[in-house]
Parts: sequence; structure tokens; C-alpha cells
Amino acid sequence: MIGGRPAGVLRAERAIGRLLIGITCVSVVLMLIGVGLLIARGISPLSGGPALDLGRLPSELLALGPSGFIWLGLLAVIAAPIARVTVALFAYARDEDWLMVGVSTGILLVIAVAIGSALVSTV
Repeated sequence: MIGGRPAGVLRAERAIGRLLIGITCVSVVLMLIGVGLLIARGISPLSGGPALDLGRLPSELLALGPSGFIWLGLLAVIAAPIARVTVALFAYARDEDWLMVGVSTGILLVIAVAIGSALVSTV
């Protein structure tokens, strides 16, 4: 224990911090590339853009399409809190903190339900 907290939890918190910093940096770089490609093609970044199509994302990236980079950056931003909760869940399970495992699992279930309902809804 360090300062009343298990050493495993402190290691996990440091790992989570590095993970979030890494995801944030990757996201910013991807979105900057996308905006740069928009500007290079004479497209205003404020003019709107295509809807997210996960099936076209790889081909957009390979073709250096600006929307591919922007969407991948946004998806990385969305993935950051999910990754944070997932890493925390495993750290709590390793430390046998079953209450927090349950809380983390509940949070992931809420996120899954939200994503699932967004995918099946028509706006």
C-alpha cells in the first residue's frame, strides 16, 4: 500500500494516464492530417462532411481521403473512455476489488447499450 492505496491500483492509474495521453495525441494528429487534406483539396473544414461509414473507412485512409482521417481521429476520442474503464476493470479484478469490478462492468454495459441503441435507431 502506498498512501492508503494498493500499489497495483497506482500502477494501473499511471498506465491509464499514459494510455489516455497516447490516444489523445493520436486523435489530434489524425484530425490535423484530415483537416490539412481538406485544406489542400480546397474544401472548407466547416462545410460539413460525409456520414460515418465504417466499411469505407479503410479505403478512405488508403486513398488519403480527409474524411477517413477525421473519422478515425473522432473514433479514437470516443474509444478513450472505453479503454480507460476497461483497463480499470482489469486492474480492479487483479486486486480482487469486486465492487469496483461490478461498477466498471456496469459502466461498460451502459456504453454498450448506448452504442447499440444508436446503431439501430433512425434519426
